[in-house]
Amino acid sequence: MTGTGIGSPIRVGLVGYGLAGSVFHAPLIAATEGLVLDTIVTSNEERREQARAEFPDVRFAATSDELWEHAGDLDLIVIASPNKTHVPVATAALMAGLPVVVDKPLAGTAAAARELAALADKRGLLLSVFQNRRWDNDFLTLRGLLADGELGDVQRFESRFERWRPQLKGGWRESGAPEEIGGLLYDLGSHVVDQALVLFGPAVQVYAESDARRPGAETDDDTFIAITHANGVRSHLYMSATTAQLGPRFRVLGSAAGYVKYGLDPQEAALRDGKRPGPGLPWGTEPQSLWGRIGSGESPLTGGGRPVETLPGDYPAYYAGIAAALRDGTAPPVTAYEAADALDVLEAARRSAREGVTVRIGS
Repeated sequence: MTGTGIGSPIRVGLVGYGLAGSVFHAPLIAATEGLVLDTIVTSNEERREQARAEFPDVRFAATSDELWEHAGDLDLIVIASPNKTHVPVATAALMAGLPVVVDKPLAGTAAAARELAALADKRGLLLSVFQNRRWDNDFLTLRGLLADGELGDVQRFESRFERWRPQLKGGWRESGAPEEIGGLLYDLGSHVVDQALVLFGPAVQVYAESDARRPGAETDDDTFIAITHANGVRSHLYMSATTAQLGPRFRVLGSAAGYVKYGLDPQEAALRDGKRPGPGLPWGTEPQSLWGRIGSGESPLTGGGRPVETLPGDYPAYYAGIAAALRDGTAPPVTAYEAADALDVLEAARRSAREGVTVRIGS
């Protein structure tokens, strides 16, 4: 690793201080033992003032190019800028000899993601993707249930990331320009597809439906993906900004029982509200009224099954894993190749929705 000795802090340069940078990355970096938020790249004075209020010792750069001029002063680059910048900025960072974390999606195509991964391998540098929702409270709970065999053989996995936002907000995330990589398929879809692949392994077939439903919408705001996994499990994944009645976050059906969980993990809301994780402080917990239920033959909404305590969510675990990977040479918590596998599915879903066909992965 560049520029640090054993016990020295890992100095982080954060590119971008919009939603991803200010709500997720900066607070989690600052809360991680061994990481120091050194420099933030933003030319927006309002965002600089916002950052100074929470991180008074942080330095600023107007462009990412300024970081490469002083690459020896940094040990890790985190890219939280708009999607279209991910590949060029990550490439520049790797060429400057710096390990990199990139917010999802890593790239617009699986091929571009694998090229970036190959460059990182060639230069012997870490390249990881911020898939924070592997540490959602409900996802951690579900992984535990599956590991314990509580559901028997899983047959169908339903995952919903739904919102009710009938009015457009504007910005690059809702842009229809292909270079922006906007829309829910690559935004929320990056999360739900990654979770499905982590739980049930490689995808072999994909079918999707995708619509732009809100007046003036340029890109998808209501999308459904059906994945057939190599092991026979079928995943049905929903992502929407136009859902007037929200469904369960998870409904997982197995040969012995099913698990149903409503509500979103509380960590994003806590971070938006200015709350921060810290030693000895409760984090990622939820009340018993929100616990999911496991059972068979009845609806959880009519009292069927038994409540299952939701494990605490743990977004801080991602950057703790990054710090360990840089210090000890262990595998990063999320690899670029895993991100490329998810992009294979997203590309297949986009083709399926556009052409009205079922797509086999690799065909």
